[in-house]
Amino acid sequence: MPAEKPTVLILCTGNSCRSHLAEGIARAAAGDIITFASAGSKPAGYVHPLAIQVMREIDIDISNHTSKHMNEFLAGKVETVITVCGNADQACPIFPGQVNRHHWPFDDPAHAPGTEAEKLEVFRRVRDEIRRTFTAYADGRRDVLKTAAKFTQ
Repeated sequence: MPAEKPTVLILCTGNSCRSHLAEGIARAAAGDIITFASAGSKPAGYVHPLAIQVMREIDIDISNHTSKHMNEFLAGKVETVITVCGNADQACPIFPGQVNRHHWPFDDPAHAPGTEAEKLEVFRRVRDEIRRTFTAYADGRRDVLKTAAKFTQ
């Protein structure tokens, strides 16, 4: 019987941009070995349309994501919490079963000034920064599983 996949919760204040970008990218990179979810300390109630658009550009669909409050996860087992903004890091409680906590802050593209094209460039830059970070994280988690498997054979 396969072991239960660990849950990684990605937190941001509004749960409208950065945490959804990270959740979508992380799921694409390692959703087969880890359950990824995102939430916010003060959820905006929507996923930013430009976040959905820039993710489609890299063939990841987050259009069905919803903005959730972090308290929805307090009853479950969360192995790792990753905060992607300073406010969420400050407001983050300890979750049941939590073993790891990481804080990887990224600029908030939702507050980017300028024209639609200028805002899109900020969303793309932040998406690409998140993609590099969370792809490396997923690769590291895979390496740990491969190493552990070698020792259990």
